Amino acid sequence: MKKILFIDPVYNDEYLHFFSEYFDKLKEDDTDVDVISLGEKHGPEHLEYSCYEIMVMPDIIRTVKKAEERGYDAAIIGCFYDPALRACREVSEKMVISAPAEASLHIASTLGENISIIVGRQKWIPEIKENVHKYGFSQKVASIRPLELGVLDFQKDHAQTLKKMRTAAIEAVEKDGADVIVLGCTAEIGFFEELQKELGIPVVDVSLAAFKYAEFLASIKQKLDWTHSKRIGYESPPIKEMETFRLFTS
Repeated sequence: MKKILFIDPVYNDEYLHFFSEYFDKLKEDDTDVDVISLGEKHGPEHLEYSCYEIMVMPDIIRTVKKAEERGYDAAIIGCFYDPALRACREVSEKMVISAPAEASLHIASTLGENISIIVGRQKWIPEIKENVHKYGFSQKVASIRPLELGVLDFQKDHAQTLKKMRTAAIEAVEKDGADVIVLGCTAEIGFFEELQKELGIPVVDVSLAAFKYAEFLASIKQKLDWTHSKRIGYESPPIKEMETFRLFTS
């Protein structure tokens, strides 16, 4: 059995049912998945700004740490910025960690030659470009096209959102040479199927990509004992040091 936790890294439960419905439909028979946010205390309800992203990172790291203690095989950080991904891989001992940008770019790069990422706002593009470069996909990403919709706007008017996505995706295909589209926000969940039918090319939903990638990582961890290497970049802090600093005491 694989036990997976999806963390929506905001203080808002509004989108949790969207994720749960899709994961339950797509999960393997031996997978259990739980979907949570960071809780009910006051804090950012989206991460469109870097300052918001920084503010939620301590709670993301603590949530990941607790998830491993509770026996989860994998955790997913549910934001396309992949906030605190490296830090979470440091604090986990054996549990694997997935995140939408890394997962979707790996998957998309095997499905086609040129990737176009459809994002909400121009504001997001610089950080997404940084991650694209960091993950080694700069030569595969043909374009990043904004819709000028905020995170909390995608699910308000589905017809309008789909219209904007369709226009951006067609331009990415015809002008940028894209043969794979990545919907670059977890709040864009639910739109990939219709776009994919219309365009005739893969359209990657990043929430689903992160979930299926986590399932895959959890499976190979269980069957082959492959997990994040602790030798260099994902080396964990010393346990005694973390205890001295009281980092994970309630």
